[in-house]
Order: sequence, then structure tokens, then C-alpha cells
Amino acid sequence: MYFKMITSSLVRRRSRMLVALLAVAIGATILSGLVTIYYDVPRQMGQEFRSYGANVLLVSATTEPLTASDVENARAILPSGKLVGLTPFRYETMKINNQPFMVAGTDFAEVKKSSPYWYVSGRFPERDGEVLLGQTVAAKVALSVGAKVAIAGVDANGTAFSENCTVAGILQTGGSEEECIYMSLSDLERLMASSGTLDVAECSISASGAELENLVNTIRLNVDGVSPRLVKRVTQSEGTVLTKLQSLVYIVTLVVLVLTMVCVATTMMAVVAERRKEIGLKKSLGASNQSIVGEFLGEGLFLGALGGLLGVVLGFAFAQAVSLNVFTRSISFQPLLVPITIVVSVAITGLACLLPVRSATEVDPALVLKGE
Repeated sequence: MYFKMITSSLVRRRSRMLVALLAVAIGATILSGLVTIYYDVPRQMGQEFRSYGANVLLVSATTEPLTASDVENARAILPSGKLVGLTPFRYETMKINNQPFMVAGTDFAEVKKSSPYWYVSGRFPERDGEVLLGQTVAAKVALSVGAKVAIAGVDANGTAFSENCTVAGILQTGGSEEECIYMSLSDLERLMASSGTLDVAECSISASGAELENLVNTIRLNVDGVSPRLVKRVTQSEGTVLTKLQSLVYIVTLVVLVLTMVCVATTMMAVVAERRKEIGLKKSLGASNQSIVGEFLGEGLFLGALGGLLGVVLGFAFAQAVSLNVFTRSISFQPLLVPITIVVSVAITGLACLLPVRSATEVDPALVLKGE
């Protein structure tokens, strides 16, 4: 009977109640959407920042070179679900036309994962004897994609060598990478007649700053010979951007919830003013203040629950649209937000109804029914 009384009252004043319902639904939509974005932004931003390169470097902790086994031991510690790429590098000095250049041996499959910002005219080396020239190197030796080049040097045993290679591509990054020649690590080890040693390994890990600190400390304690280092310019920039975005979400959510309370309170005050004679008649027939409070609060809480439910659906659609337009990626649904959004909507609506309900209990039947 109580539920029927509340719904009948809402239906009779559907124009005003629709305004209140829309206010609650909009508030719940913004709340649900922004909170969804808030929790998904670290993942989305982490993926965006991974396109700027590695955020952890693995170098030797001693005067001895870094070994491939050390890098594999460190890889075993890193969570596979968070590791985007781990790229080994070994650097040696070689010559083209008697001009010395830095030659880097690496794993091109991992380079594509950890350094997606590398722009290659042509393609990455795929076969033995193919190299990737930095744009600066290519300009100095006047070579283009498909050209043959003789690379000379001295191996670990002191024996001179000369290798004819094919230029598979020209690398453009806008950075120091353009000053190097890149070949597969296996090719470099063959030319140098030594294997198993590295100069550095670049790790791209999808994790927050605190998680990266913990991983670095874990590697440092558990892998002898490896000194992991955070790339500050990447991790600090990521942390700063995330902090500002999350602060913005807090502020906007708070402002929207306050505006929702004001709109609901104004609508309920207008409803109370319209129903003063009805309230006076009920009180003259013996209705208590508690019953009056229960009726108005019931209407408000029902609107809050219905608006919260609508907000969950519309909020996810809103968050999805923002994510697709800003990050060009879909967002993940957070089931826990369903009860949270409904509870917050009910609470906000309940608070907004306190002043109108108090006004309803102060109605004097003798005054409002005078002359009836």
C-alpha cells in the first residue's frame, strides 16, 4: 500500500517529478561515467605512455658486462601481464667507408613492442645480413633502402672482418637513435665472435609509479649483477598527468552532485508548496509528522534509486564514448559501480529532501485549510 501510494503521487505530478528524475539521472550518469574513467584512466594512460618507450632500464651492477641470463632472470620476476616488451642491446663500434659508427645488436620483435615510436622507412630487418640505418647515418654515407653496404670492424679475438649487408630500412625517431646502425643481436654476436653479453636491456612495463618502484626493488634484491633503473622522464610525466586527471574527476563529480542536490531540493520544495492543502488535510485527519516524512522521503528515495539505475547505464555509455574519443580504446565495465551509484544517488536525493520534508512537517492545518 505504501509503495502504491508513493508511485501514485509521483504519477500525478509526473511533470515535476520528471525534472527531479532527470536531475538525479544526469548526476548519476556523470558520477558513474567519471568514476569508471577514474579507475580505467591509469590503464589507458599506461598504454598511451608505453608508446613513448621504455620506463625501466636493466644495466650491470658491476664492472662486468650484463649477461643474457641476468636479463632472463629479471624477466622471470616481471609480471607477464604487465610486461609490454623487453629489448636487449649490445653496442660495438664499426666502420662504413672508414667512418666509425655505433652498431647496436638487438631483438627487432621486442623493439616493436617497447619502442612503437620508431618510424621506419622501408621495413625492419627480417633476415641475416640486413641492417637498419639511423637517418643521420644514412645521410652521412649516402645510402637508401635496398642499398648494399660493407661494415668492417675487429672481433673479440682481434681479427678484422668485413660484412656485406643490405639496408632494410631507414630509422627516424628525432633522437639519438638516428645516429646508430641496427642489426639483429645474433648477427652482431657472429661478427664479434662472442655471445651472451649485453650493455643494457630496455623494459616497457604497464604499471603505476609505485608498482614500478616495487618491481625495481625486487629485481635489485633477487638478481645479482643487475641494477634496474627507472626512466624518470617517463614515469614522472605519467604520474603527473594521472594525478591531474584524477583530481579533475574528483572536482567535476563533486560539482555535479551538488548541482543535483540543489535541483532535487528545489523540485521537492515546489511539490511541498503545491501539496500544502493535502498535507494540512492529512494532519487534520490525524496523520503524524512521521507519516508525512515517510511519504515524502519515500518519493525522493524512489526517484534516487530509479535515477541511479538509469545513471549506471548512461554512465557506462558516457565513459565508453569518452574513452573511444580520447584514447581510441574501449573501456572496461566495473560491476561494483552498479550498487555504489544507486546507493550514492539515493543518499544524495535523501539529503536533498531533508529541507522540503522539514517544511512539510511545519504545515499548520488551520492556516492552509482556512476558508475551505
